[in-house]
Amino acid sequence: MKTKITALLAVLFISISASAQLDRSKQPKAGPAPTITLEVPGEFELKNGLKVLVVENHKLPRVSYSLTIDNQPITEGDKAGVSAMLGAMLGNGTTNISKDVFNEEIDFLGARLGFSSDGAFASGLSKYSDRILELMADAAMNPLFSQEEFDKEKERLLEGLKNNEKSVEAVADRVGSALSYGTKHPYGEFLTEETVNNISLDNVRAFYQKYFNPNNAYLVIVGDVDFRTVEKQVKKYFKKWDKGIDFTTNLVKPNPNVASTQINFVDMPNAVQSNVTLTNNVELEMNNPDYHAVLIANKILGGGFNSYLNMNLREANGWTYGARSSIGTSRYGASRFTASTAVRNIVTDSTVIETLKEIKRIKNEPVTAEALANAKAKYVGDFVLALESPQTIARYALSIKLNKLPSDFYKTYLSKINAVTIADVQRVANKYFKPENARIIIVGKGSDVIPGLEKTGVPIKYYDKFANPVAKPEFSKPIPDGVTAKSVLDKYISAIGGAANIAKVNTVKMNGDVTIEGVPIALKVEAKTMTNPNKESMEMTAEGMGTLMKQKWDGTTGYREQQGQKMPFSEDEINEKKSNLGLFAETKFDLANVTLESIVDIDGKDNFKVKVISNDKASYRFYNVETGLLSQVESASKAQDQEVTTTIKYDNYSEVNGVKFPYGQTIIAGPQTISMNFKNVKVNEEVTEADFK
Repeated sequence: MKTKITALLAVLFISISASAQLDRSKQPKAGPAPTITLEVPGEFELKNGLKVLVVENHKLPRVSYSLTIDNQPITEGDKAGVSAMLGAMLGNGTTNISKDVFNEEIDFLGARLGFSSDGAFASGLSKYSDRILELMADAAMNPLFSQEEFDKEKERLLEGLKNNEKSVEAVADRVGSALSYGTKHPYGEFLTEETVNNISLDNVRAFYQKYFNPNNAYLVIVGDVDFRTVEKQVKKYFKKWDKGIDFTTNLVKPNPNVASTQINFVDMPNAVQSNVTLTNNVELEMNNPDYHAVLIANKILGGGFNSYLNMNLREANGWTYGARSSIGTSRYGASRFTASTAVRNIVTDSTVIETLKEIKRIKNEPVTAEALANAKAKYVGDFVLALESPQTIARYALSIKLNKLPSDFYKTYLSKINAVTIADVQRVANKYFKPENARIIIVGKGSDVIPGLEKTGVPIKYYDKFANPVAKPEFSKPIPDGVTAKSVLDKYISAIGGAANIAKVNTVKMNGDVTIEGVPIALKVEAKTMTNPNKESMEMTAEGMGTLMKQKWDGTTGYREQQGQKMPFSEDEINEKKSNLGLFAETKFDLANVTLESIVDIDGKDNFKVKVISNDKASYRFYNVETGLLSQVESASKAQDQEVTTTIKYDNYSEVNGVKFPYGQTIIAGPQTISMNFKNVKVNEEVTEADFK
């Protein structure tokens, strides 16, 4: 027993001595990179040029097939959108199997199958692998191009374009690519309603015949399969896929970087936030010796939560939900470095200044050893974790083929990451991050942000939503003589039915559909209101799920309930509700607190901008100059220690009992958009005091 105690004391003494000798003021040196062993996929090639990579993995009884057609980038010209149409039509049946029968069999097998204009993906249980591969091959080689399906997909594509007309993000993406690369370059070209309307079914067939072929195609198979069996299956189902005519494209060079920093501004009066993107073109391929150092430099600048940009714009200043940077690679000499975020209008100019500051910081100041170590650790962790997936092995094998990388590229990946030095980070930051030659593309509400942006000293050029240069917009128009805040409010009251009819409205019940951006669930809403005093009830439901959320206000107190959790209103919320004038607020305004400020453009229509002070808070109401109807209301509130601007848009007015109500209402709060389309409005019916309890 004594011997055991002595041994334990000896071990403890050695541990204490070792701890005492550690210098905890210095960060320990990183250990050697983990040894990476990558399984080499089996390979074979068909006579038609289709190259096949097979990764056997028998842990789960599943298999996946990924088809990639590696064509050079092309432009589609006055028929831009034809590739999108092709991708939408592929996989909807074949010349051998009708669409309905095809889809029913995919569902029966429990499989997934999807196509794009340059490839396909399928997956399912390995016991059905033969049939899944056969269906995928049939859909790729014998697509069913019907006029009915074409018309349906074309209408869907056009509807998507219309929905994006008011999307700040969609406009920012389109204009950013067009200005960076040029509209004649494949990466800068975009589709429009006009180009989509130019497309015929014959155009889709011709595009398929020319570009969807096995010449440059790779089929990657991963899962519970046997190489020899797979080889027989692929040859059986794909050998009749005819080789196409080889073609080359003469790629135009992308637009050069600008000579000096400039702001490229797109005015979108409906924007409640500004989308800010600093960008410059780069030439970077994965086989470039700078590649791994660039990854680390970008991670430190804007590639993670603790990055320079995010810690400044989000954490220190609270201007945004997130700020990020990225840098692309391309075999064709056309990629971009971008640093982007979405911020409140009032801090757009400050965001530009701080973004430039952080990029200049990584260029001019060596990064700390801690920042470098953290960035490396993140890459090491993600890389090792990803290796657990068989799809990763296949993806890496394909990447080596497509990018002409050394065969040991991924085996030595971590050692090259760990070899990046502080000096390397500063060197590549100066080489690839070019704020001095960057476009700062801003899409936002010009009347709110241009005065501040002009004070930054950065030259501003103006563009429309399709990257065409335009003159500086007229953000505010003079108010005609004789028009006052009172006359604007009076016109609104008259436009919706007049004071006499409004006075007869005691209760309102509204039922409709709700769409929340990014939420793929069909929702219903029921809203009830009482006018004197103001009382409110709102309930949101989903089919098969019951009530998802409700909110009640009885004129004195209230609560919200979500997922069974009931939360009483706070004191601040109660005070705000009490100050809320409810329906037809214009009939109750204290004119001493109402100011007519200007005429501004909203969605292409002139609107009177009226400032209203209530409970020491300002909100802005916009009334259509021509119709007098309320178009929009803007207000600011605090959420998670950040000020969030909420915009409510009103449209589709219809009359009920002599009073017009907006059947269309869209709420935009920060990054979230909620659209309500009311189908039924009842006045002075089906509302009782019990509804607000």
